[in-house]
Amino acid sequence: MEKGLIHIYCGDGKGKTTAAVGLCVRAAGHGKRVVFVQFLKSESSGERSVLRMLPQIVVFPCPHSTKFTFQMTEEEKREEARACSSRLCAAWKEAEKADMLVLDEVFGALSAGLLSEGEVLTGLRKKPKGLEVVLTGRDPAHFFLEIADYVTQMKKQKHPYESGTGARKGIEY
Repeated sequence: MEKGLIHIYCGDGKGKTTAAVGLCVRAAGHGKRVVFVQFLKSESSGERSVLRMLPQIVVFPCPHSTKFTFQMTEEEKREEARACSSRLCAAWKEAEKADMLVLDEVFGALSAGLLSEGEVLTGLRKKPKGLEVVLTGRDPAHFFLEIADYVTQMKKQKHPYESGTGARKGIEY
């Protein structure tokens, strides 16, 4: 069995989720089993429906709608943290019989206090030998960068949001 490596797609630019989804499709195209989990996103993200069409990919459910964390009350944050922790735990368990695990926006969930670094690190330390793990989001802690085998930083140079264009269906979500 080949050693599974750790991939990070990070930075302030667009394309982190897109890169992770592309890797899921590539792996599935070679018959690999993939577990895909998202944090801080809702079921409305377009990639979810396409990934569900591929029998090799298990897509974990998200809330049907979600607020930005700065819009949440403290009770809503506690509830979301419990849901994120539960989803992460279930994902690590499901990944025991998979070839790849994608934790999309895991660094955002960590930054927002919805997951603990310990939960993520424990999973990485205990992961099956052949499991590829893909982590995405802005501002990963330095120790995640150190343990990763791949680190790709998406750097924003220009984005239409800066001139008032909001998120567009099929492009940003």
